[in-house]
Amino acid sequence: MLELRLVQGSLLKKVLESIKDLVNDANFDCSATGFSLQAMDSSHVALVALLLRSEGFEHYRCDRNISMGMNLGNMSKMLKCAGNDDIITIKADDGSDTGLCGFEEGFLIGDVVVEVLDQDKIADFEMKLMDIDSEHLGIPEAEYQAIVRMPSAEFARICKDLSSIGDTVVISVTKEGVKFSTQGDIGTANIVCRQNTTVDKPEEATVIEMQQPVSLTFALRYMNSFTKATPLSNTVTISLSTELPVVVEYKIAEMGYIRFYLAPKIEEDDEETKPQV
Repeated sequence: MLELRLVQGSLLKKVLESIKDLVNDANFDCSATGFSLQAMDSSHVALVALLLRSEGFEHYRCDRNISMGMNLGNMSKMLKCAGNDDIITIKADDGSDTGLCGFEEGFLIGDVVVEVLDQDKIADFEMKLMDIDSEHLGIPEAEYQAIVRMPSAEFARICKDLSSIGDTVVISVTKEGVKFSTQGDIGTANIVCRQNTTVDKPEEATVIEMQQPVSLTFALRYMNSFTKATPLSNTVTISLSTELPVVVEYKIAEMGYIRFYLAPKIEEDDEETKPQV
């Protein structure tokens, strides 16, 4: 039996909106400790990792470890029927009496029910689950040469502005600040965000932790895709290290996180390389 209830339904809507254009189909892994997802985009260039811890749900029941294969676009369409203040419940039953779902080798097959509850009505949606063959990558802990924490809206604005000029962004971190640069047919652009920890609100600060300077190039189309998670958090953490994928992380309240991994572009090769994680 699986039953997950979120009082703040808008959170799950924002999660799906942030990843559905990057990943079409994915397995949601459910265990006693939380609700998670790990998937790569169709080009196998970017990786997304999601964690929603069990204690963040109003009600959380998962009797056994299972994976639910879902089309994220279809799931997002269902959740759009819910208001931001509605309660969302995800249910799946392995009981033979209902015939709703079955378990096979730890994978949930059949249907999953999404229930939307507000003060005046209850709406139920059933969605067919999918058998998705995906590899779960082990992501080792790494020491990063530079970690930048900055307002997520500012990072999104920078990526959007630079994409109108060039296709790639060079992120360079020094003690003075973090510089975002691009160049294209019409010219070049450089945006520097200096470290600033004296602001009144912590979420408006730009904080740089640097072991050594680093400068790496990334595809802007992926960075702009990552920034769709901006509504989930006021701040974003960008972790950089030579020869490692960048990690763009958005905290999800006190509940968990969504992390995007993207390999840097190699100057001699115009194609993005696969992340080595």
